[in-house]
Amino acid sequence: MRFILGSGSPRRRELLAQLGIVPDAILPPDIDETPRKGELPRTYCARLACEKAAAVQAGPEDIVLCADTTVALGRRILGKPADAGQAARFLTDLGGRRHQVITALAVRRGGRVWTRESVSTVKMKRLSDIELNAYLAGGEWQGKAGAYAIQGAASAFIPWISGSFTGIVGLPLAETAALLAAAGYPVWRQI
Repeated sequence: MRFILGSGSPRRRELLAQLGIVPDAILPPDIDETPRKGELPRTYCARLACEKAAAVQAGPEDIVLCADTTVALGRRILGKPADAGQAARFLTDLGGRRHQVITALAVRRGGRVWTRESVSTVKMKRLSDIELNAYLAGGEWQGKAGAYAIQGAASAFIPWISGSFTGIVGLPLAETAALLAAAGYPVWRQI
């Protein structure tokens, strides 16, 4: 049995390391992440996690963990911004409002799949022009859902959260440990 992380995210590897888990292989799948017409954020996120898990090549006893994190402003999906202009629009739209960060998990072993979603609520303050421009110039927004990373400089913009901090970062550890244990992975052997 191998443990395969279906993600190239260094943050997900760091979070797994907090549980003493080191993947035997890292195989990020290449799937189309375009939302379907009218697709709601939670449904979208869960679908992507499952599609990622299905796309990873693994043996019948291997355990595959995949996740997807999406920022939702109401029914609107704020994915990874294409450029600094879109990142600025996302951050401006989020400013002064509460939004949801959804991380969906899919664990696959053979033909069986276990799934779970973590939904957290985040409030971002309104950013001044100086804050917004400095954040954009730093480049941290690149490749981040909603154009920010709560574990980085954007933490200065987040006065309040409700839910899972690790879920907001991209891998809710309580849910991850439970799913891995359900799939037969010895989660607690290494701590």
